[in-house]
Amino acid sequence: MRFHGNMRVNEKGHLEIGGCDTVDLARKFGTPLWVMDEDFIRQQCRDYKRVFIDGSHAGDVAYASKAFLTMAMAAIVMEEGLSLDIVSAGELYTALKVGFPPERIYFHGNNKGPGELEMAVEFGVGRIVVDNFYELELLEKTVNRLTKGPVPIMLRLTPGVAAHTHEYIRTGQEDSKFGFSLSGEDARNAVQKTLEMDTVTLKGIHCHIGSQIFETDSFGVAAGVMMDFIGHIYKEEGYFIEELNLGGGFGIYYSEGDAPIPVEKYAETIISTVCEKASEYDIKVPKIIVEPGRSIVGPAGTTLYTVGSIKDIPGIRKYAAVDGGMSDNIRPALYQAEYEAAIANKADRSPDELVSIAGKCCESGDMLIWNASLPEIKTGDVLAVFCTGAYGYSMSNNYNRLGRPAMVLVSGGQAELIVRRETYDDLLRNELLPKRLAKNASLTAASSV
Repeated sequence: MRFHGNMRVNEKGHLEIGGCDTVDLARKFGTPLWVMDEDFIRQQCRDYKRVFIDGSHAGDVAYASKAFLTMAMAAIVMEEGLSLDIVSAGELYTALKVGFPPERIYFHGNNKGPGELEMAVEFGVGRIVVDNFYELELLEKTVNRLTKGPVPIMLRLTPGVAAHTHEYIRTGQEDSKFGFSLSGEDARNAVQKTLEMDTVTLKGIHCHIGSQIFETDSFGVAAGVMMDFIGHIYKEEGYFIEELNLGGGFGIYYSEGDAPIPVEKYAETIISTVCEKASEYDIKVPKIIVEPGRSIVGPAGTTLYTVGSIKDIPGIRKYAAVDGGMSDNIRPALYQAEYEAAIANKADRSPDELVSIAGKCCESGDMLIWNASLPEIKTGDVLAVFCTGAYGYSMSNNYNRLGRPAMVLVSGGQAELIVRRETYDDLLRNELLPKRLAKNASLTAASSV
């Protein structure tokens, strides 16, 4: 077990995060409960800003909001001086609701709809990252219809670099749903087409090679491939592509065997490669942009559960079921992701048994952790699962009609509610009952609940 951020064991023997006793948090706000460490998030933002923005090669850092986005998170990112990477109109709307500067937003996505592009153009999003020829044509029509323009864009390319990670979260390899291919003429044709258009201005190129990457070599190779493209375009078209966005994917610690490296190491490889290639092609060093998400919020999040039923199969396995599961953390079922945990009310005790943590969803695959090393577990214990800040809330769902948990932001011993727990009425909010199905008996029964 490895503590993260502002965690410690307090004098009661309880797990404490951001100065808040997690057992007290569970008692006050209920479980399941997402707990986000604000100070850790801010420090991660500052580390990336120091390395990629404030350094000698002033670039940009766009927080990848798909990892975790609420109004509170958007406000923190804005205050820390980072930009924002979004992939939908919903994420854009969330950012705009807190006054996030639209010029600091990068809009991604492989199938943006007409309404999303219209919204992006209307609000003046800083960069629309165009993924394919269909989108390029749709964007041209949108800009013409709105009599706006030219709109600054980037082109997403697939560099043919496959990072060492889970197959579902590798995106830079040739066989990918994302981007213009570099292996044929697609990428060059896309550049030529944009240079002929008066509705867009080509500012940069973008790639993303995957997620949860623990080595720098893949980033170096991707940076080299992208710089070769920039160099060739300058030589062939006389046009300098001034921005290079290398995406994110920086790995974090989830469980034993994960070996994250400092952000400085990634930066060293990326910046040195870009500078060497710029010298080789006798061009300026483009503005370097990265898009960290998981590495900013992943370790900042902890999910608190209450232990319910316990099933001990002698000689085989001991199961402990909690009051959440794949509805608030689908990653173990989807990616076979591994996590570590502690019993929050017994955080000062050494582990003495192996327990498999089961979720409450009606699926055999709803297992949060296999063979967790824990102190003796009992019904009513508060279980803390670490590093759930990324892709827990953003991928949560209502399977089995479970309401999404509440979320608190902790700092300096204070806990503030930033996401309310969903109620049963929330589950039905968008549903309609046709009159022909509305029987008096059923309505009476429902009204009595």
